[in-house]
Amino acid sequence: MRALPALLLLSCLAQPAAAQDCGVAQADMNACAGASFSRADADLNAAYRRITARLARDDAARRALTEAQRAWVRFRDAECAFATADSEGGSIRPMLTAGCMEALTRRRTADLEAHMACTGDGTCAAPLRSR
Repeated sequence: MRALPALLLLSCLAQPAAAQDCGVAQADMNACAGASFSRADADLNAAYRRITARLARDDAARRALTEAQRAWVRFRDAECAFATADSEGGSIRPMLTAGCMEALTRRRTADLEAHMACTGDGTCAAPLRSR
């Protein structure tokens, strides 16, 4: 049953790898997927810095965000370890893991950005407040 998610993930990774001219050797594809995850992680870190800056005057919200982010990182790592467990020991696992981590990281970045997209109507965690 877990082979299907791995195949879906692999098919999703195949297009970006080709677009980035990552080569056909597994080591090249692993490196390319790792670089793609690194870019997603940099985007997440930038969004996290923006939201923490917005919460600079709200200690409780900033602490809650920090706790949520740490829990999310643990979830992402555990989820991707589980999602790629059937490829353990295989040369494809680094690529699958990086792809999983990139996908989850991009979703988390979108979530953080959504928290900042509101203006203070009471429906978001980091509303834009006048100073």
